[in-house]
Amino acid sequence: LVLFLVCIPVYAVEVGEPAPAFEAADDTGKLWKSSDHIGKRILVVYFYPADMTGGCTAQACGYRDRMDTLTASGAEIIGISGDSVENHKLFKRAHDLNFTLLADGDGSVASAFGVPVSVGEKTVVKSIDNKEVPLVRTATARRWTFVIDRNGTVVHKDAKVNARSDPETIVKVIAALR
Repeated sequence: LVLFLVCIPVYAVEVGEPAPAFEAADDTGKLWKSSDHIGKRILVVYFYPADMTGGCTAQACGYRDRMDTLTASGAEIIGISGDSVENHKLFKRAHDLNFTLLADGDGSVASAFGVPVSVGEKTVVKSIDNKEVPLVRTATARRWTFVIDRNGTVVHKDAKVNARSDPETIVKVIAALR
């Protein structure tokens, strides 16, 4: 018997409001703090359900493929899911991802933004480097994207993200900020 607790936050961050401060382990296991990044770059913070799944892979690879444009526009991309640091390492290696992934195993970062998240362990088995690998995650967030300006203000929010078109949408959003 597997139980899932679905957390639907009481309040969701809106455009024009300050982004919540947050921190989580990155894909190298180091603590990543938003306070170390706000003010230096435009932050694109996207929440996604799971590493190594169809839509999430398409979204991540879309960001990877647009990284030169995004970086030149002053943006830093941060992907956040309930997957573990180890899962993120595998996901980055399998798809040559060139941006930071954060492990939000308890769903607290998603909840701070108001992103609905279900908490409970889920395992999927994926073939990575010709080996069957179990990927365990402990929280599953909905797919939402936020853009945070250098002042720490949310300037874009999408709670109905299309995984495949999200990176191109964000390129346009950031170009419009200039």
